[in-house]
Amino acid sequence: MYFSPWKAVAILLTAFLVCGFAIPNFFPDSVVESWPKWAQRHIVLGLDLQGGSHILLEVDSNAVRKEKVEALRDDVRRVLRDARIGYTGLVARGDTVEVRLREGSDTTQALAKLRELSQPLGGILGGSGQRSIDIVDSGNGLYRLTVTQAAMTERIRQSVEQSIQIIERRVNELGTVEPSIQRQGIDRVLVQVPGLQDPQRLKELLGKTAKMTFRLVDVTNSIPDALQGRVPPDDELLYEGKGERRSPILVEKRVMVSGEDLTDAQPSFDQRTSEPVVTFRFNTSGARKFAQVTQENVNRPFAIVLDNEVISAPVIREPIIGGSGQISGNFTVESANDLAILLRAGALPAPLTVVEERTVGPGLGQDSIAKGKTASYVGAALVIGFMLATYGLFGIFANVAVAINVAMIFGILSLLNATLTLPGIAGIVLTVGMAVDSNVLIYERLREEVRAGRSPISALDAGFTRALATIIDSNITTFIAAAVLFFVGTGPVRGFALTLGIGIITTVFTAFTLTRLMAAVWYRTMRPKTIPI
Repeated sequence: MYFSPWKAVAILLTAFLVCGFAIPNFFPDSVVESWPKWAQRHIVLGLDLQGGSHILLEVDSNAVRKEKVEALRDDVRRVLRDARIGYTGLVARGDTVEVRLREGSDTTQALAKLRELSQPLGGILGGSGQRSIDIVDSGNGLYRLTVTQAAMTERIRQSVEQSIQIIERRVNELGTVEPSIQRQGIDRVLVQVPGLQDPQRLKELLGKTAKMTFRLVDVTNSIPDALQGRVPPDDELLYEGKGERRSPILVEKRVMVSGEDLTDAQPSFDQRTSEPVVTFRFNTSGARKFAQVTQENVNRPFAIVLDNEVISAPVIREPIIGGSGQISGNFTVESANDLAILLRAGALPAPLTVVEERTVGPGLGQDSIAKGKTASYVGAALVIGFMLATYGLFGIFANVAVAINVAMIFGILSLLNATLTLPGIAGIVLTVGMAVDSNVLIYERLREEVRAGRSPISALDAGFTRALATIIDSNITTFIAAAVLFFVGTGPVRGFALTLGIGIITTVFTAFTLTRLMAAVWYRTMRPKTIPI
């Protein structure tokens, strides 16, 4: 029961500092923003407490399949041309690419080249010997290359993982706090953005593939002929503008510069017209290609295409060799900002469709907070009353320790910038009961020592020391359960596990160390003949 001055100061300082991290939660954001960065950390209320948007997205598996097969067709064309092997037909049918070699072609070499395209699948599937492509010789020089189902599944999985990263970058650019972006099933992504009350803007931002290309406009062929279905094989009929201002444009299929070469995009204003625009900058490779295109095509329209829609098609007035430029197209300030966000985050590997959409209003969140507060207050009052009635002075020690325990939980949650949900509040209420349970173990052991006739100081020492092993054992088992819930669970389950796990750590500190310090200070000050418990 002896505490050296430095040890007592260390315990009190630890409790004070951890509780201090919760202070920013009691001030409005306008005040906290003026504080140093390290002091601006606070608890973020989850979707169920402050409202927001809940959207379940599904990756277009058919688009992934189509892209995979088209890539295989391009690979077949490339390897046969590089090997100088002639072929008369190359078509894609479903998941299969068919190619027919010309008479007299070296079929042995062709088959060897085509087999190079079939790679063993990595990861978990790699040990099963499965490959990405099945190749069948159908005779008469006809070969069928089919993308295996395992390869398709792996490609869809990769598309979902890549989509999650891009979605996270796009949502974070909105300036919202702590969005929750999680994978669900094989091809779905759940997006929850607390505090965002405009789900339509979020849907538009997430639903766009944002695949940008820079292509030349075909000025030699007739647009009326293209509208009647006579589109040149190397061209594509696209449209610019919306509504009544929507106009057709004949654009070459060949991509001169890809949006993948963009390194930055920012909303800005045109210095001449003061209209909102988007400025962009290319990497070294993109800047070189952009400069070459603009040098060779002065006075020719250059289309900027986003998801098969022409944003604008300005005429190249002079070569642009700096690797940067701007996009104009009747933008509003918000639409220019959204386009810049899309370009910075990158293009999605496949289109996303909205499967489920919910908007949680702030009123429902406030109602949840009010009910959570009421439950917490009632539970805390009952616990405090029970401890006072049962253990008297030592009940006061336990209640002070529980109050500091809860403050430390909020301090650690603030330090982590954690999201607090309704199940998280339930975890805190449960922690209060567990913290008191630890004190009950100590006090009942203390009563046994007093009944055995030990002196006050000896009874105090034995009560705390012998109860420690039981406290640690019970809390470790609960902490293991909380850890499993955190790493295996999703959403609200993780919120509950987080507050419960943090509460277990703070409980061991407050129920044993802090309560023992208070009991030691009381004994040193009062020197009682008996222990009032």
